[in-house]
Amino acid sequence: MATVQVLSGTTAFEALRDAGVELTGPQGAVVVRDADGVLRDLDWTPDADTAVEPVSAQSPDGLAVLRHSAAHAMAQAVQDLFPGTLLGIGPPIEDGFYYDFLPERPFTPEDLVAVEKRMGEIVKAGQRFSRRAIDDDAARDELAHERFKLELIGLKSSAEGGPQTSEVSVEEATQVSGDGGLTMYDNLDRKSGERVWTDLCRGPHLPDTRRIPAFKLMRSAAAYWRGSEKNPQLQRIYGTAWASRDDLKAYLQRLEEAAKRDHRKLGAELDLFSFPDEIGSGLPVFHPKGGIIKREMEDYVRRRHIEEGFEYVGTPHIAKEGLFYTSGHLPYYADGMFPPLEVDGGDYRLKAMNCPMHNLIFRSRGRSYRELPVRLFEFGHVYRYEMSGVVHGLTRVRGFAQDDSHSYVTPEQAPAEIEHLLNFCLGLFRDFGLDDFYLELSTRDDSKPDKFIGSDDEWAVATDVLRQVAVDSGLELVPDPGGAAYYGPKISVQARDAIGRTWQMSTIQYDFNQPARFELEYQAADGSRQQPVMIHSAKFGSIERFVGVLTEHYAGAFPVWLAPVQVVGIPITTDQDDYLSQVATALRERGIRAEVDTSDDRMQKKIRTAQKQKVPFMLIAGETDASAGSVSFRYRDGSQRNGIPIDEAIAEIESVVQRRLNASPTAELYA
Repeated sequence: MATVQVLSGTTAFEALRDAGVELTGPQGAVVVRDADGVLRDLDWTPDADTAVEPVSAQSPDGLAVLRHSAAHAMAQAVQDLFPGTLLGIGPPIEDGFYYDFLPERPFTPEDLVAVEKRMGEIVKAGQRFSRRAIDDDAARDELAHERFKLELIGLKSSAEGGPQTSEVSVEEATQVSGDGGLTMYDNLDRKSGERVWTDLCRGPHLPDTRRIPAFKLMRSAAAYWRGSEKNPQLQRIYGTAWASRDDLKAYLQRLEEAAKRDHRKLGAELDLFSFPDEIGSGLPVFHPKGGIIKREMEDYVRRRHIEEGFEYVGTPHIAKEGLFYTSGHLPYYADGMFPPLEVDGGDYRLKAMNCPMHNLIFRSRGRSYRELPVRLFEFGHVYRYEMSGVVHGLTRVRGFAQDDSHSYVTPEQAPAEIEHLLNFCLGLFRDFGLDDFYLELSTRDDSKPDKFIGSDDEWAVATDVLRQVAVDSGLELVPDPGGAAYYGPKISVQARDAIGRTWQMSTIQYDFNQPARFELEYQAADGSRQQPVMIHSAKFGSIERFVGVLTEHYAGAFPVWLAPVQVVGIPITTDQDDYLSQVATALRERGIRAEVDTSDDRMQKKIRTAQKQKVPFMLIAGETDASAGSVSFRYRDGSQRNGIPIDEAIAEIESVVQRRLNASPTAELYA
């Protein structure tokens, strides 16, 4: 939107209104962005004339404000219905919001229905959000009954920009204002102007609750205060809010489709993988059919790495603890590692990353500049101590295999190597049927220098190299401030799936720190010893996670080349069992995964079984087919072709597999 001038002593709302800016509906402004990029309420009055940018309700920032305002309305509703309930925090999140509470008892589904109804009344009442500054002591007096709010005030007072919660920073949780002070937001009665509810919050907020046009409460769950199992367990209510009813309806339809595609559900139905309690949370096992998909992926990716100039290596699962002090993982990543194992009187650690061991391979002998780039690759199994609350199927696990590579290059070679890696990653995703991407550039958070290692100049060079490669790719580039690893910035490839959801896939990280910590060197052309740049790249992040992503992308109907069972022979009567077994044998001799359903089920039941298992090709044969040496093709979409000679049928299947086509075959292709 175009900027609008707000005069000193005038509210942003008045300036927008006088300028003819839309103030209602999805396109209507709900807040403004000032010259410093700070979001302000519409009743904000600047001290001096300033230009502001209107922010619409359906923009990303506008939706965050809308959702945070909805979280306040929900918290008010909860305290109205359940007096004495204590408040935690209530931030906006992707596609929605949540608020944490400490009620007398856990919430029930019936409670959520009642809370949503009360929210509707609050929204209809048009309560006005009103911001006021407050000092720490006054805030403590006003919130004396809210123990968790008092804790947040204490954190703010003891260390500005202090410790982090697991989901949100303390600044976000306490909603410290831009000048470092605290602010409260009061909900005021529309007619009388009296305060009806209040919360500690930085804001900004909508002008009033009527600007929350569409919302729905989704579920409740247990959540530890500030993400720590050592703290009290609270009740978290999740909700969603949108700028229009149509947007809410579309979102709920997406959720319905996503539920059908849930890889955990499909994994059980298709007998691909499971998560046995006896093994432990976040430690999946692949069944034979899932193992086929995993093996096909690994074989293909291994071959592609070799074609791209990588050398395959192998490293152990554990190492002496000292290795991870050298790499920086224990000083900077200890919370993500499993506790030590005592072996032979010393401490060992399960590895969380493969890079320290690859560094030792590079350092094992002298290196010349003529060898660089040195590219090392492996499917290295790593272990990360994820909090139990975030473990989720295959997409967030504690033990997984990374398709991990490390390139050791001269500083001059770094831009070309990063470009090479980015093109390699994008090509791999296209090979697997993902072709809608954008990039994210994760940089250092300069306000937390203790979280990162290396000089300002080194970080600047690394960040500039990554940014330039990303820009040159022509893909959309989204900033991710503070998201860098402790040892260097990174580019992440974000891929959208078949229903538009975004998944973080590959990461490419520029590392100038580990080469120094491991004293890695190569002999330069002038005979001097120089330090290489190390570039980390995980293409899929993890094989397990990518299997989960593909399962949801294809809704379990994998491309023929990845399908665990590619062909099922279905005899009309038992007389055709041997005939189709011979066809299946001929297919298997060509590397096709084929089997025959010789069960006692009727033919139609066998077809339904194969369709439920999402088998791409069904070959049906009756007495006429057996006599003619032919089969009837039935495809996954239910279309059919009859009387196809066996040699032609085998050739068609073999061609589809060899060409690695990602689209499901159908009779229409041969019409």
